[in-house]
Parts: sequence; C-alpha cells; structure tokens
Amino acid sequence: MNLKRLLSKVYLMLLPLGGGWVGLSSCSFIDEDLEGQTTNAVVGDSDEAVQTWVTGVYSKWVYDMFCWGYFPKVLELDADYISGPTWLFKAFGVGNFEGEAEICDALWKGCYGLIERANYAEEQILAMQHADAAVKANALGELNFHRAMAYFLLVRAYGPVPLCKRGVDPLNNPRVGVDQVYAEIFTLLERATTQLYKNTDSRFEPGHVSAGSAAGLLAKAYATAASSALGAADTYVMVRTGRPYNVSGGAYSYARPYAHKMKVQAVSGYENIDIDDCYTKAAEWASKVVKTDELGVYGNGGELCAYDQLWGLSNRYDSEFLFSVYVPNGDPKYKTSIHTNYEGIFTTASCELKADGGWIGCTYNWYQLFDASDRRIIDGVRHRLRTEGHAKPDADGIQGGLYYPADATYKALAENHLPPFDQEGVKYWSFGGTPDDQLLAFTTKYMDVTDPTTGNADSPWPFLRLADIYLIYAEAENELDNATEALAYLQKVQARSEAPLRTLAELRTLLDEGSELTDKELLRSAILEERAKELACEGDRRWDLIRWGIYLSAMNAIEGNDDAGVSKSRLSRNLLFPLPAQEMNTNKAITENNPGWK
Repeated sequence: MNLKRLLSKVYLMLLPLGGGWVGLSSCSFIDEDLEGQTTNAVVGDSDEAVQTWVTGVYSKWVYDMFCWGYFPKVLELDADYISGPTWLFKAFGVGNFEGEAEICDALWKGCYGLIERANYAEEQILAMQHADAAVKANALGELNFHRAMAYFLLVRAYGPVPLCKRGVDPLNNPRVGVDQVYAEIFTLLERATTQLYKNTDSRFEPGHVSAGSAAGLLAKAYATAASSALGAADTYVMVRTGRPYNVSGGAYSYARPYAHKMKVQAVSGYENIDIDDCYTKAAEWASKVVKTDELGVYGNGGELCAYDQLWGLSNRYDSEFLFSVYVPNGDPKYKTSIHTNYEGIFTTASCELKADGGWIGCTYNWYQLFDASDRRIIDGVRHRLRTEGHAKPDADGIQGGLYYPADATYKALAENHLPPFDQEGVKYWSFGGTPDDQLLAFTTKYMDVTDPTTGNADSPWPFLRLADIYLIYAEAENELDNATEALAYLQKVQARSEAPLRTLAELRTLLDEGSELTDKELLRSAILEERAKELACEGDRRWDLIRWGIYLSAMNAIEGNDDAGVSKSRLSRNLLFPLPAQEMNTNKAITENNPGWK
C-alpha cells in the first residue's frame, strides 16, 4: 500500500470524526461527521472507490496504532531478549501492565477500531453496482485478512475476546472462547486466500496483502493454536539464557548463557484445540507459500530474499514481506516511531552520529546465540555507536564512541568487515561489562530510510515475513514427525545469513548439554531459537514464549534484571494483558478481568 499516493483520497476516512469513540468498547463504532458522512454517496461506486475504502482500513494500522508510539512497544518490550533504558520500558516493560494501561489499551482499541472500519467498508463495497467483480473480491479479501490479523493479535494478548459482527450490540458484546476466536480467524483467512490476488497477478499492487499473505498468516495461526495446546504429556524445549553478568569483588563480566530445559505447558483456553489437525493444516498452508515446485501455489516461488537486499529501502515491497505497515517519510500524522526507537535520529544523512533515540536493542544472551560467521550479527548488529555525548573531543582532540560487544574476540572479527576501531580522529571504547542501556545489540534492520535525520522516518513494520513461514513450516513438520523436512527448511533460513548448517548430532552438542532431549525436542528447540535470531526486533519473541507455555520459565531464568537493568521477573498474571478499564466499565457482558488484574 503506497500511503503517500493514496492518503489524499481518503481524508474523510482516516480520522474518527464527529463523536469519536463510543467509550472504549470492543465493538465501538466510529461516528462520522454528519455533514460530510463517509458513505458511497461521497466516495463513489467504482474501482477507485473500492480502493479508497480498503486504504481507509490500512490507515487504521498507522493512525490508530503506530503514530502514537504505543506500537510496536505493546508487541515487543515484554520479552526476554529485548532491552533498553528503564525510563523507556517503564511499568509496562517490567511487567506492570496496569501501570501503563494506555499501552495495553492501544492494542485493544486499535484492533477493534480496525475491525469495525473493515466491517463498515465491507458493507459499502458489497453495495456497489459498478465496480469490477475481481476488484471487489480482492478488496473483500484484504478486509478479511486485516480482521483476521486483528483477532490474532487480540487472542494472543487477552485470551477470550468478543467477536465483533454486524447486528451485535457494540456495548454489550461478550467474550467468546479462544477456540471460537481461532475458528473465526481460520474462516476469514481461508476465504481471503480465494479472494485475494496472488503477487504474480497483473492487478496486484506491491505493498498490499496477497493470497500468499493470507496463506502465511493462516499457517502461523494454526501453528500458534497447536503449540499453545501442547503440554498434556511431558515434552520439553531448550532455551539458552540466564543472568546477564557474573559479579566478583564488585567487578562485572558477561555471563555465558546456558541451555535451560523448560517444560512445555498447555496454555489456558486452548483445551479444545485439535493439535494434530492444526499442525497438519499449518504444514499444508505453509507449504503453499514456501515451496518452489508445483505445490507452492502462492508467492513467487517461495524464495527468500538475498540477505544483501533484505532490509534495503529499495526492497521494502519484496515478496519476502507478506504484510508490513508502511508510512511516507517525514509525515507529521501518518508516522511510526520505529526508526527513532531502534536506530535513532542522526545529525546528518551521511553520518551515523546519533542526536537522539536508538534505545531498543537485544541482550548479550541473544547475541551469544549466533555463530561468528552469521551475517545477522556481522551486518545485522551495530557494532559501533556514536552519540553527540560520546563524540565530544577529549583533551587530545580525539572524538569517542562505543563498540559492542565489550570483548577482544569481537574486535578481531570486526576488523575483517569494518574499518579499524581506532580511526583517525575517533577512538572507540567500551565500558567493559557493566550494566548499561547503551551496551546492547542494536539492530540494523530499520537503518535504511529516506531521511535518517527526522523523527518521522519511513521505516516499515514487518508484521509477517516469508522467513517466518519457513520456520512455521519447519515447526509443523517437526511436530508431525517429519524431521528431515523440518531440518531442511530450518537450514534454508540459516543458509541465507551464512550460518553453519548443523546436523541433529551437532545440534545436540550445541543445545542439549546432557539433558537427553528427544530428536523432536532438540529440533523444536533449534527452530524456536532460530525464530529468536531471525525475527529479532519484529515483535514475535514474547508471543513465541507464550504459545509454548515457557514465558514464565524464560523470563525468570534471567534471575532479575537484564543487561540494562530492566526487571524480567514475571508472575502468572503476566500471561495475559488486562482488559481496558473502560471496557470493564461499559460492557455489561464482561464482568471479570483476566486473572490477577483489576
């Protein structure tokens, strides 16, 4: 979706005009300005009018969610490998979700606002008489995809939630079981796969979702439901983690993360999920996206993008990105905080000297998961950091900067890929293993933007990538006892970044550490770890821990604070977000909040 080109067409639809929100109800309608009501009488009855309604739904991701700064925080900050300054993580980032209720509320409000906009847009499109049938069908498929994505985000975060359909009292809509929510997600997405253009169709517009997007999300939703229902029998997964530092005589040194054997726990609410059926369907739908032969009916042959091009500005509409939220550069209204939070605002377009931002990064436990040859840490991590504070010349006139990580091993490696650390006029140094929010593994995924000097740079947010579906396919095949196929697709992701391709025996040496995992558990552990590496800083880690029932084990294995001093201690109430207070106060059909919350 090219927002820069389309936003001017839909100004009537982009804002909650007139009366605004009816409370914060899960099915609140947006009241439109009665003097300029957004209906087909205003928008028209044509192919272009269909697209206008669809763009109005896409815009909800930006204006209702990302532009206020609550996204991607609500998806990202509560995870074991993610860290940053304590002033940024605040109450939400340390597990007190009610302490920053506006962040959790933004997920609820944003998703239900999008669902309602999609419902209304569908009604308007169905009423059109002059638009092309294929254009209308594709538009309805896009609406179905967005509703399904919204429900998927909601059910993972809140458990049972209301289904918002026409004819339902928006202020008294009860929560339904998790299995019913997933049934709605599956129905919407299966319908969308038959309605949407493939990305090889001549009418497909880059930036929009395609049939492959729906098939990919369908595979991920099936796998999420299946993994969440596991745990009835003893089954395990390994996670490499632990406390961030060793302390001896008041001196800090990095601690080596080690493999923790964690029992997979069934997630409450998933008791009615058929595990084998869901994993079978996850594998079937994922295969239609990732296969390069005749089985791959969606996508452009299922090929991963080359690593050199993956995160480039010119490549952001590549078929690797099944669904991303896009924004124009420098727009004061339709913006995200992604570049500011992950990369920072730079003093000039050609200089990586940060004036502000660049706060959210990954911990040393995450960094230690990688092999030294893996481009996801060679090129995918910022090993040198310069801020205006560190750049001030010392008494000898030498400017300074930080390098990461603080050990000689990396310095030797880095000099093969980067200019020397001691450059003329700049000396890089490190604190050497003391807790500090500037000594994190900061990603480079969001570096390439039109203007890095603005706080409203045009970094997209990748909600769904092809590599994600490769790993979902590997996971499903492994759980269905097809280890050879699972390992092959795990290795395809690793090969893209030039990581070593290990056999099961080599994985056992790396991950098992004498715990006698079964081959299935070993490969499950390797796939989960690969997801942590490949999808870092993309809002997936918390939800992977939740769905495998190991969130509490993984968070508490850190034994308190992480590298930057952010508390990772968690309680059972943290498994679900609290429902918004306004929802509890206005929705007569909901009388209890999630366990542990008011």
